[in-house]
Amino acid sequence: MKYEAVIGLEIHCELKTKTKIFCGCATGFGADQNTHVCPVCLGLPGSMPSVNKSVVEFAIKAGLATNCEINQYSKFDRKNYYYPDLPKNWQTSQYDLPICKNGWVDIDVDGEKRRIRLTRIHMEEDAGKLVHSGTTIKDSATSNVDYNRTGVPLLEIVSEPDLRSSDEARAYMEKIKAIMEYIDVSNCRMEEGNLRADVNVSLRPVGSEQLGTRTEMKNINSFKGLVDAIDYEIERQTEVLEDGGHVIQETRTWDPARGITLSMRSKENAHDYRYMPEPDLPPIVTSDETIEKYRKELPELPDARRARLEKDYGLSSYDAGIITSSRAEAEYFDAVVATGADAKLAANWIMGDLAKNLNEAELDISKSPVEAERLGKMIQLISKGTISSKIAKKVFAEMWACPDDPEKIVKDKGLVQITDVSAIEGVVDEVIANNPKAVEEYKGGKKKAIGALVGQVMKATKGKANPQMVNQLLAKKLQ
Repeated sequence: MKYEAVIGLEIHCELKTKTKIFCGCATGFGADQNTHVCPVCLGLPGSMPSVNKSVVEFAIKAGLATNCEINQYSKFDRKNYYYPDLPKNWQTSQYDLPICKNGWVDIDVDGEKRRIRLTRIHMEEDAGKLVHSGTTIKDSATSNVDYNRTGVPLLEIVSEPDLRSSDEARAYMEKIKAIMEYIDVSNCRMEEGNLRADVNVSLRPVGSEQLGTRTEMKNINSFKGLVDAIDYEIERQTEVLEDGGHVIQETRTWDPARGITLSMRSKENAHDYRYMPEPDLPPIVTSDETIEKYRKELPELPDARRARLEKDYGLSSYDAGIITSSRAEAEYFDAVVATGADAKLAANWIMGDLAKNLNEAELDISKSPVEAERLGKMIQLISKGTISSKIAKKVFAEMWACPDDPEKIVKDKGLVQITDVSAIEGVVDEVIANNPKAVEEYKGGKKKAIGALVGQVMKATKGKANPQMVNQLLAKKLQ
């Protein structure tokens, strides 16, 4: 029997507010353990929470950016469970009246567009962080608790079970990440836990409408981990079903070192949490005027920006998708083009040499040693014929290593492209005379042989000859 995967994601997005959701403690990452805490976030008796207004604003903007309905009346609830990282023994979250509901985002996988529905977006506080002595909770002898993260504001973005593969799940999470970055509500640094997902996976026979028994994998905080965990879980559940067994509804943890999921506990249902309205916080009432005010403050979102780059600059759908996948990259591209640089060349350099260097240096594009303005100036030198594309690679390497403008580098290093026909012609004549075999092959109908001759001319001129002129002169002389 062939099975179809049914996947849903609960994405936890940490908001970039300066203070926590219900108290004035700082939210900064990397502080000494248990230093960003107070009686409110530690749940000490007699402490009273109050709602951070920025959290409500960010939640509404996230809902508008993902096509959600905004609930003008929403409230907080207590989600009761006991776990060491939860000092109050309940998490202040939202249950039956979340701030946002019924949204959607579009994803593109292998050229096929799909619409993924969002059930809801709700506000809640983060729990603390367990610091395990081993690599995972399963192989640890001890765990310590750091409460700095307790009370950091989160949005939980819950999808419908509309995803059918790990690639779709990745595309969906990348889209959510991009949107949250564009509207500037989260840093989305997955390595710091700003963005992580709980993943629900089940299988059903192909053609069946009935959902299978699902398992949940908690706190996956990398795209590679997301894909690998889903693929493993699909394989594991397939084996269970094909062996005549039954999938158990449970919570599992992903062990990236071993590449497997491990059982943690049986999966809870909503009634197990004994939700109750939060008595210490008033309901959130939002007017039409406030919602429209936040809507007007939204920037150009990824899909709209992608469509603009395709329409205005003639970029391919693929290139425009890569450029707009992060706000920082899209803004860098716009800044390069604003210098007067050719848009297609700009896209090629950003996705090519710049991306390669950034990856090797493990840098975000916002920290690029080659600023957008300097890259734009270099691309203009290529367009003007001052330097060739080959020489541009040398110029770019110099720009990466020093803050000089490309014009200065070209001048100081003597890299100006040779466009004097007589100067190139002399080298071409010399190359033809020294390579009789290639000349004979070309005249015998092997047209590709001209490539070897072009290479020799470029080598003799240290890459500075205009390649187009070299090709034209060779073709003319060899006829």
